[in-house]
Amino acid sequence: MGRLDGKTALVIGAGTVDGGWGNGKACAAEFARQGARVVCVDLDGTLAEEAAETIRAEGFDATGTAGNATVSMDMKAAVDLAVSTYGGLDILVNNVGIVVRGGVVDLPEEDWDRAFDVNLKSAFLAMKHAIPAMIETGGGSIINISSISSLKYLNKPYVAYYSTKAAMNHMTRVTAAQHAPDQVRVNAIVPGLMDTPMAKASAERNWADTPEQMDAYWAARTAQVPMGWLGDAFDIAKAAVFFASDDSRWITGQALVVDGGTTLGL
Repeated sequence: MGRLDGKTALVIGAGTVDGGWGNGKACAAEFARQGARVVCVDLDGTLAEEAAETIRAEGFDATGTAGNATVSMDMKAAVDLAVSTYGGLDILVNNVGIVVRGGVVDLPEEDWDRAFDVNLKSAFLAMKHAIPAMIETGGGSIINISSISSLKYLNKPYVAYYSTKAAMNHMTRVTAAQHAPDQVRVNAIVPGLMDTPMAKASAERNWADTPEQMDAYWAARTAQVPMGWLGDAFDIAKAAVFFASDDSRWITGQALVVDGGTTLGL
């Protein structure tokens, strides 16, 4: 038996631009491999359906749909789709995020607002609609994907990203405390320096104009990890399976750091 047999999972931010495996897509796939039915949601409906098709190609059950995580009715529609298709909702993953470059002096106000909408309001809205559905069937597990930038300065001027992820950690704790009597568990995964399509795209956009610069940046990134290598999306997905499963049935309000030791010097 799979660890998630009979459960239904909703993954917000399940698409991966340019193929490959991002954190959301890997979570969706690992959930399915452990027996869950999965609804994959992404701003780009084509990417959501691509993630779902990858899962179906392995012989598992998945549905893809477009949804803007910053729009309340889109998140309600995603929850309603999970309930109507599979009879309930047991697992929610909030995996939406953007990185905008700048400190408090030079970051445009509109970029600050956009980062908070995408990185934090998205999780707020998804939980707002998912928790009542979970309560109806006796509880569930919510997993918010945070970042080690919520815990320490990573020598890059990303003040909005750092701030949104720190706020996500505390929103996780507050929501966990409020809904523990409802048997709704809320935990966060705190990824370290990752080797994912999003991480590479962010590096290329902000720090690497040439392939040589990209190679140098990636080598410096790897050198910050005590274990000597970057994590991939499945390192996050396997932690998510733990939080989604009954193996963590007495764990709520926690932030699990998955970073190869990067924050040990914090």
